[in-house]
Amino acid sequence: MKTTTIGSYPKPPYLRIPDWFQNEDNSPKDWKKAWSLLGKKKDELIKKACQEIIKEQETCGINIITDGEVRRENYILYHCRHLKGIDFSKLTKKVVRSGSYESLFPTITSKVVAGESFLPKEWKMSQSFTKCPVKITIPGPMSISDNISNEYYSDSKTMGIDLGNAINTEIKRLVDSGCKHIQVDEPLFARKPSEAIDYGIDNLERCFHGCPKEIVKILHICCGYPNKLDAVDYPKAPLESYWKISEALNNSTIDQISLEDAHRNNNLSLLEKFDSKTIILGVVKIANSEIESEEKINQRVKQALEHIDKRKLILAPDCGLGFLPKKLCLQKLKIMTKVAKSF
Repeated sequence: MKTTTIGSYPKPPYLRIPDWFQNEDNSPKDWKKAWSLLGKKKDELIKKACQEIIKEQETCGINIITDGEVRRENYILYHCRHLKGIDFSKLTKKVVRSGSYESLFPTITSKVVAGESFLPKEWKMSQSFTKCPVKITIPGPMSISDNISNEYYSDSKTMGIDLGNAINTEIKRLVDSGCKHIQVDEPLFARKPSEAIDYGIDNLERCFHGCPKEIVKILHICCGYPNKLDAVDYPKAPLESYWKISEALNNSTIDQISLEDAHRNNNLSLLEKFDSKTIILGVVKIANSEIESEEKINQRVKQALEHIDKRKLILAPDCGLGFLPKKLCLQKLKIMTKVAKSF
C-alpha cells in the first residue's frame, strides 16, 4: 500500500521564514522583512532545507513526497504573490474559516491572471533530490477567495473562475516541466459544502483543464487546523460535509481525494461513496503529540478495507505536518509506512 504526505513539514531551525505553525506573525506586512533576514544565503538555505526534508521522507518510506512547502510563509498567500491583480500593499483585516482565524489579507483590485512561472523551477529542484515522485501542492480557488480581500469581483463564483484559470496556467507549466502528481487543497469544501457543489467543484476542475491522462489530479480536503499543538476542542468543519459533497466529487474529473480521519473518525462506509476514486486516508494526527501505534493504524486500515479495494487506498497524515516537532514527525511517519507495507 502506498503512502504520501499532504504538504507542510517542520521547517529546519536555520530557515527563519516565519509561519503560523511557530505562532509567529506571518501577515504580509512582515514577509519582506523575513526574507531579507535570510540574506544572500536565502536560496542556499532553501535548497538545503528541501533536500533535507525530502531525504527524511524518503528514509521514512514515503512513496509520494512533498517539498514540505518550506518556502511558504503562508500556504495560500504564497501562491497569491505570484498572481497579477492582487495588491499586497493594500491590506484589510478579515475573519475567515467560520470565525476561527483573523488576519490581514491583500486585496484583489483587478482581474486575477497568472504571473510569471514559479512552481516548475521549485519542482525541478526538489525532484532532483530523489527518485520518488515529488508532489506539488496548490491552494484552490474557493479557499483562496476565503483568504483574501476583494474590491473587484461581484461574486465568489466569478472570482473562482478567474482564480481557477490562473491556477490552470501554472499547472500546465508544471505538466510541461514533467511533474505528474499535482494536488489542489480545498478545505473550504468542508466548511461550505453547498457552495462547493454549486460552483467550487467546477472551478476545481477548471484548475486541471487540458491536463493529460497520466497526470494524477489530487484534491485535499481537511476540516481545519488549531492554532497550536495539542489544542483541545478547536473548531473544525463538520464531518458530514464529506457526505454532502461525496456524490459530486465522485462524478468529478479528480483522480484522488484526500480525507482526514485520524483526528475524528469517519463512518467508513463513506468510502463506498467514492467508488470511482482513489482515497488518501488520514491515519496520523497532525496537531496532536500522541504517537499512533502500529496496532491502532493497522486496525483502522483493516476497517477501511471493508469498504474500499486496497489498490485504491493510500495512507497519509490528516493534513500538513508543520506543527509537529521533527522527532515526533519522523516517528509518526515511520509507523505509518511500516503499517502500509504490511498490506
